[in-house]
Amino acid sequence: MSVAQNPETKLMEKIRSLPPDKITVLQDFIDFLLTRSEADVLVDTTTKLSEPAFAKIWDNREDAEYDEQLEESADLYAEIYKED
Repeated sequence: MSVAQNPETKLMEKIRSLPPDKITVLQDFIDFLLTRSEADVLVDTTTKLSEPAFAKIWDNREDAEYDEQLEESADLYAEIYKED
């Protein structure tokens, strides 16, 4: 009865079986994944930190009135140009 290998061991075996040129490609891909992951965290954090500042700017009556007018215009346009 063989002992089940953990995913890390299986992955390391596969990596060891690769030719050197493929190892280089794999390293580049891993670097890409790490960079992308870091960028995603940075964007999420920046977005969360910006929310209070944007709320002060966007949460006002003038914008609400504009949004209502825009919605009414869109509804009117849709009614005039609806397909029969």
